Amino acid sequence: MPPALLVGGREVKIQGHLLKLAKLEGDSYRFPEDPERIILGLRRSGQRIDLFTFLQRLPDRKPKYDYPMEWDNLAALRVSTFEHWWTQVLGFKARNKARQAEKKGLETRELPFGDQLTEGIWRIYNECPVRQGKPFPHYGMSRDQIRDHAGTFLECSVFLGAFVDGILIGFAKLTIDESYTQAGLMHIVSMMEHRDKAPSNALIAEAVRACATRKIPFLVYSKFAYGNKQRDSLSDFKERNGFQRVDIPRYYVPLTRFGKLGFHMKMHRSLIERLPEPLITRFRDYRSSWYNARIPQTLQGR
Repeated sequence: MPPALLVGGREVKIQGHLLKLAKLEGDSYRFPEDPERIILGLRRSGQRIDLFTFLQRLPDRKPKYDYPMEWDNLAALRVSTFEHWWTQVLGFKARNKARQAEKKGLETRELPFGDQLTEGIWRIYNECPVRQGKPFPHYGMSRDQIRDHAGTFLECSVFLGAFVDGILIGFAKLTIDESYTQAGLMHIVSMMEHRDKAPSNALIAEAVRACATRKIPFLVYSKFAYGNKQRDSLSDFKERNGFQRVDIPRYYVPLTRFGKLGFHMKMHRSLIERLPEPLITRFRDYRSSWYNARIPQTLQGR
């Protein structure tokens, strides 16, 4: 991956082969305070960049910039107090799961970035090569690779750990935007061996507590829907924990004639966003069956 550009005091990464698309490093957690400054810097960078894209910051859902845009979506939870979330927002099933975690001896707490966290993440990532019917991209990472991967945005990140008998069995990383308006869950992964203890539910609860303590009004768990895929087990999990779909503007600023043409031809969208959902579903089913037939169930995360 090519190194990021430094433009207007922000790191910008460029991706794509035919269409060169630029976005802020940490696009889902970083927002341009002055988009025109970034756009001017990209034009003067000396590199070919066709499109610049950025997401509008919550809570503004009405388009505020006069740039070409499309609607994107987030899975967002409005946070006031932990007690309000626990008693008024959290679904019954998810609340029972969180209680189940505590009864089975699972503890959650914030922890610093360091050797204990890196070693724990290494064990979690290398537990199984397949999760949710597809290859797990972090399987096989070395400790040094994990340190680099998890060590981004350290100045504005909070790490949460789920422990059983003092051993890290799950973790989450919260990255907070500059205005302390929203915290995004960059990672939330747990060991499949301990899934009966509901570590993901416990980590969500700890993330809500972290936001409430810091007076951060929004907790964001990536997207609610991806491409044409509207519902799945992950979106159901998010909804049970109080996350709702929030549609929000994503802007695409053409910087070249080809960028303008590419935007109108939807070249900035991934293949999965352009294919019909029934075809994508058949592909996912085939992929899951292929891995189920070749990898023992004991090595697969479900």
